[in-house]
Amino acid sequence: MISKSIAPLLRTAPLLLALAVPAGGLLSAQPPAPSNVPFVKKHIYSVTANPRADIAAAISQARKEHRRIILDFGGDWCGDCQVLDIYFHQSPNAQLLAQHFVLVHIGIGQMDHNVATAQKYKVPIEKGVPALAVLDSNGKLLFSQENKEFENMRNMSVRSVTEFLNRWKA
Repeated sequence: MISKSIAPLLRTAPLLLALAVPAGGLLSAQPPAPSNVPFVKKHIYSVTANPRADIAAAISQARKEHRRIILDFGGDWCGDCQVLDIYFHQSPNAQLLAQHFVLVHIGIGQMDHNVATAQKYKVPIEKGVPALAVLDSNGKLLFSQENKEFENMRNMSVRSVTEFLNRWKA
């Protein structure tokens, strides 16, 4: 029998495991990825990038190519952000992104970088990341994930990303 003092710890153990990133860089509590693709933590979000310049370049490119823009707010430390990146690179999402979107990754540090940019695009990063915003080719905000839609990405399927991309493609 488990004592009442230990029971709350056991309930949070899966969450703690899911957030742990060992020194080797492998995330320990991930949904099963395709067996031929090991999950390795990637550097996705730069905290030294200039999001204003990156978004301006994305708008210029989107105008020329008649595509929309996805702003992806997150951090390399975020397991769910890493899973979203994996899903972005799987079929059919990779093709949908390449055809219909310009993707801009915006690093949020430890929830303390690019906060004004997140606020400008109505992305409440304090509710969790990854969080996405969709802009038209002129930079007008069409949608922002105000309700943590992808915050629990590790428990979602690649299909949820496909549905999102299909809904917002140009």
